[in-house]
Amino acid sequence: MPTLDQAVEQQHQAGLDDGLGLQIEFESFPDIELAFESLARERSGIELLNVRHDEHRVFATVFVPDSKLVIFEKLITSYLDESKDLKKGPSNHTLLNAISEIRAATLQALWTDTPESMPTSDDESLWWEVWLPVKGDWQAAINQFRELAVGLGFRVAPGELVFPERIVLLVYGAVHQMKRSMITLNNIAELRRAKETAEFFDSLSPEEQPEWVNDLNDRLTLPDEKADVPHICLLDTGVNNGHPLLQSALADADIHSVEPAWGLNDADGHGTGMAGIAIIGNLTDALIDKHPISVGHRLESVKIIPGDGANGGDPQHHGYLTTEAVSRPVITAPYRKRIFSMAVTAKDNRDRGRPSAWSATIDRLAFDADEQGKAPKLFLVSAGNVVDPNAWMKYPDSNSTDAIHDPAQAWNALTIGAMTNLVRITEPDAEDYQPIAQMGDLSPFSTTSSTWQPYCPLKPDVVFEGGNVARDGLGAVWMPSLSLLTANAQVNERLFTTTNATSAASVLAARMAAQLMAEYPELWPETIRGLMVHSADWTPAMKQMFLPGNGRALKAEMTNLVRHCGFGEPSLERAMWSVDNSYASSTTV
Repeated sequence: MPTLDQAVEQQHQAGLDDGLGLQIEFESFPDIELAFESLARERSGIELLNVRHDEHRVFATVFVPDSKLVIFEKLITSYLDESKDLKKGPSNHTLLNAISEIRAATLQALWTDTPESMPTSDDESLWWEVWLPVKGDWQAAINQFRELAVGLGFRVAPGELVFPERIVLLVYGAVHQMKRSMITLNNIAELRRAKETAEFFDSLSPEEQPEWVNDLNDRLTLPDEKADVPHICLLDTGVNNGHPLLQSALADADIHSVEPAWGLNDADGHGTGMAGIAIIGNLTDALIDKHPISVGHRLESVKIIPGDGANGGDPQHHGYLTTEAVSRPVITAPYRKRIFSMAVTAKDNRDRGRPSAWSATIDRLAFDADEQGKAPKLFLVSAGNVVDPNAWMKYPDSNSTDAIHDPAQAWNALTIGAMTNLVRITEPDAEDYQPIAQMGDLSPFSTTSSTWQPYCPLKPDVVFEGGNVARDGLGAVWMPSLSLLTANAQVNERLFTTTNATSAASVLAARMAAQLMAEYPELWPETIRGLMVHSADWTPAMKQMFLPGNGRALKAEMTNLVRHCGFGEPSLERAMWSVDNSYASSTTV
């Protein structure tokens, strides 16, 4: 076991000037709870990194700075000195009576993922989730960690996730590398195996995919067809509800088409892909997580176009088709609570924020102008996409110059842009590719209102996960590992496929709206919309990209941020806290 002096010397040799110290693991006696809170000494820089429980023991890992090991030595000396005993027993007995062993932390001491997911071979290479503590100048700590990790031969994905007490980075390397590097990379609080990407499931053979779907279905609970629950109404290319994950979520009676000649089925696949996200979210997360999943909403489908995505033609006709599409489910179930989700936009962006016949139709429908606002509707519309791979190479300038597409300029619609946390490329033979957007950045797919006149609405309103793209020295491409996993329309061929861009983001937004509506059925559609916007926040990456590094942001700079990223990424937890806190306040008045 290295001594603290040896660890500090090794850190000096690696070029580490700040944060010198050693990670130490404490182990309790069997069936005795460890008073782990007493291990931390904040003023001395001694930090509790993690606490782990097995069946009978408690393990705690602590970072001890250079020259501070003497604090623990004093605790033990006082404990052994009978002259310092208290009435209840030896000094510090609550802490020290429970400690069985003290040792330098190993890789296992930092592993807080499931025991089954821990690598068993030193030669295994994997993507690690590296959790760093938030303290002091955390940006400098991240930069230092990146520099050290790259110098030690690790590959570090761009960007990071920032939580109140932890920062998460993705690092690729072998187990033996991590073991050799623990003393140098001494500010790691936790290690976990990075989750699988959509590429893993998308690449499974058609024979392997049903096993995963069956497992998910066994854990999935959906409301009954006649249940009084919110419905997400997908205005898209139709939905094939023969998919095993959608059979219990979408009844035949709730499948419509604005044009009978088009039929009800989804020949294109776009609408079915939206349905998979609408009911469960990114299937990658649901397939990995083995816990039960309870869904509080159902689906409706209206086939508004026969093909995918952007549809050309007369915007006046699009407005008429949208009106017809909204009327179909309303006639079938007039008193049902629903969210209208439309990932269909015009091909071009020539309106530049000015009202169009189509956007005006959305505004009228959302307000319920025909009935003087008696039954307002919640419309969520995708912002439209940057689809040219050559434009992706000019990210983020391409986002600024490609304006939001009609009808997403509608004032009364909640316009959804795309951001991304997907930065891990897992495709074979893709070592030369790097993700274009960093973790937490605006997605390369997302269009903006940056070029609109000041009197035009601030759009998008919010952003959700929409995936990323990758680049090498020759160009840019999208990849399954940088996309979301969803249901495939052609179930006889395969059950999984991938989706991305503002389409995926908009239906994730619809899912959040449905979750809020299911939890708080008495809230108006306008309130649901307000909760989503007010629960949103910008990621550090967004602020870094669009706001000045030092000083207070000017109004023009804040406006530029909003015109690119909306008001940020919404949080279901913050939105629910806001409602619950409001209820609690009203009951105490």
